[in-house]
Amino acid sequence: MPIMPAYLRQSIFTHRIRVATNSTLLLHAISQLRLKVDAEVDRVMAYFAEPREMPAAYADLKELVPHDEPALAAFIKTLTDNGFLTDKSPEEEQAAMAEKLGATYGRDPGALLDRYRRDNKEGGGAYWAAQAARGFDELASDAPRVDIALFGDCDMHMEGDFLRREAASRGVDLRVAATSVDDFAFAAERQPAALFVGALNARYFLMRDPEAGQEAHALYIEQARHILRGLRAHTVAPIFIDALPEPTVQPLGLADRGPDSHRNRFRRANLALAELAADFADIYVVDTPAILAQAGVMPMIDDWLVDFAHMGAAAWMLQRPDSEKAAVHNQMPDMEGLARLTGPDPYAREAAMARAHVDMLAGVLGWGRKKCVIVDLDNTLWPGVLAETGAPFAWDASISGLFSYIGLYVGLHEALLCLKKRGIVLACVSKNDEAVVRDLWKYPDGYPRDRLLTLDDFVTCRINWDDKPANIRSIADELGFADDAFLFIDDNPVERDRVKAFMPNVDIWGDNLFDLRHRLLTDPRLQVTQVTAESGNRTHLVKAQLGRQKVRAAMDDDNAYIASLDIKINFAALDGHDAGICARVEELFRRTTQFNATGKIFSAADLRRLAAGTASQVFTLHVADKFGDHGLVGAAVVESREITGLVLSCRVLGMGIEHQFMRHMMQALGAGAVAARIVETARNVPVRNIYRDHGFVLKDGAWLYTSGNNLSSSPV
Repeated sequence: MPIMPAYLRQSIFTHRIRVATNSTLLLHAISQLRLKVDAEVDRVMAYFAEPREMPAAYADLKELVPHDEPALAAFIKTLTDNGFLTDKSPEEEQAAMAEKLGATYGRDPGALLDRYRRDNKEGGGAYWAAQAARGFDELASDAPRVDIALFGDCDMHMEGDFLRREAASRGVDLRVAATSVDDFAFAAERQPAALFVGALNARYFLMRDPEAGQEAHALYIEQARHILRGLRAHTVAPIFIDALPEPTVQPLGLADRGPDSHRNRFRRANLALAELAADFADIYVVDTPAILAQAGVMPMIDDWLVDFAHMGAAAWMLQRPDSEKAAVHNQMPDMEGLARLTGPDPYAREAAMARAHVDMLAGVLGWGRKKCVIVDLDNTLWPGVLAETGAPFAWDASISGLFSYIGLYVGLHEALLCLKKRGIVLACVSKNDEAVVRDLWKYPDGYPRDRLLTLDDFVTCRINWDDKPANIRSIADELGFADDAFLFIDDNPVERDRVKAFMPNVDIWGDNLFDLRHRLLTDPRLQVTQVTAESGNRTHLVKAQLGRQKVRAAMDDDNAYIASLDIKINFAALDGHDAGICARVEELFRRTTQFNATGKIFSAADLRRLAAGTASQVFTLHVADKFGDHGLVGAAVVESREITGLVLSCRVLGMGIEHQFMRHMMQALGAGAVAARIVETARNVPVRNIYRDHGFVLKDGAWLYTSGNNLSSSPV
């Protein structure tokens, strides 16, 4: 429980404004933070209009709102953190605020106050705010906090509260701040976990005829490039930029044809935006047309109603204040006609975009990422019990095409194979006789074998008559993954319930086979930011690692074990012309958390530039042994004789390979000083001594190596 101060009261800067029967707006006069709350929260705020002694006040609060003391403490802490409650007297609070604002005496007071507000800002611009009232349970939540920032105008700002609610439904306390699209200082000051960019005003230039030799989208892409460069210069956080919606109408109708037609201008702008984003590290384009198409386009875009390039939600007109009717002599048609066209929810677009944005955020930040999907066999991968039917399927072309009933199962197999290509490994658990399954799991000629699973696609299997929770526990122990890294799929509700009871952190699906393919292909926990040859080969790599584990378990001596592996190492300078290798090195810098010296991410474009530079080098490391090819498992970036990035895959740690890599790199760099840094994280303990072990000396936060240091003393 949080430690409470002796007294709490409403801040003198807090204003409570009743805006509806069950809604009150809390407004902080200095930070301008706005929080829409329900009647229960407002009762608590009213109670603190007078100073209340804590924790004695809990007795009164329990009478006022039906919650226990821990929940009340968390709730009060949220209101205190946001400045609506304080432990200071009015005089102390005013003096503290004056001291904070007076720290830079002599500056423009308006700019000073604006800086304070920026530092404390959450939410969008007031004109575009659309908030649901927050209740006690939400404000008392102890969910993990993630801060993001929205850069844009109305479309982005309107979405803020929908993003917050969508993330809350997934157990994340998402704090959303919003500002103008080119407010780069805001990104530098706040350093949010992720940034969302949209509604670039240069989209209006798509309506103009371009100059000779210029694309219609040139100015739009130039603005996007300016925004992305500016933001990336101030933050390394992931950036998501919205693609443009596709028009629902064309100014010239059927006559609007060809590659430069109205609709195709927007499409080509989106293609150019995708090409632009590929040149930056950790920048992703949000497929707005696909998102809106799934939700039904007409209510989502207003080009059929007001303007060809505004591209806002048509239902916004239903939310305009009556004062704006003065522009039309206070005479408007019955708005029910518009409501029928746009549907019952005027914020359907914001909700749809919020779901998609949070999906992408979850995928990129790795919220709940799954590493292994475990599937049941009978009645899941095929219909019926294999031992009874004698074959997975009874299909042949004389019965039907592949898009009839059998398509359900072929589609499921194909989706699982797609996950395998993404680097997510597969395992199976089945109550069966393994010899029978191996004998009968075959496909006749004419079957689409490239779309169907075989036992070779699984890294490990448990086909026996043992308890399924025990079998899944055995797989988890073998692979070394945490329980929450697994997804289990079984058609049998009894088996699903048993696994849930014994392994509550395992995600469990299978109640509806008809939605499995879609969920497997779209769930953000099963997404990866890129697919490389390395990720596609992960099943083979994991199988090889399991083979190594068995040998290691049978040997007592580490040196003898390493010698038995017959390790082969290949060092190479990065070939910037090889797109596959550049993508793999980018993946290493993005995914490696343990042996990662700085946490810096290098995009494929960055790596190509560095590999071609005269003052920079990119080193790579490839490892193989008698069990198979580990692949490209290490990389280092050196810029102006400073090692700015050093990573090594955890699967080769403990073999001494990192020291061989360092020795090779230092020899390649030759005589002269070399600098390096370690940016400590909670997980990168294994890398922290690498420079010390190779003769570097720590000075003013940086590791320095000079020719006089003893490189030969590094570990073998």
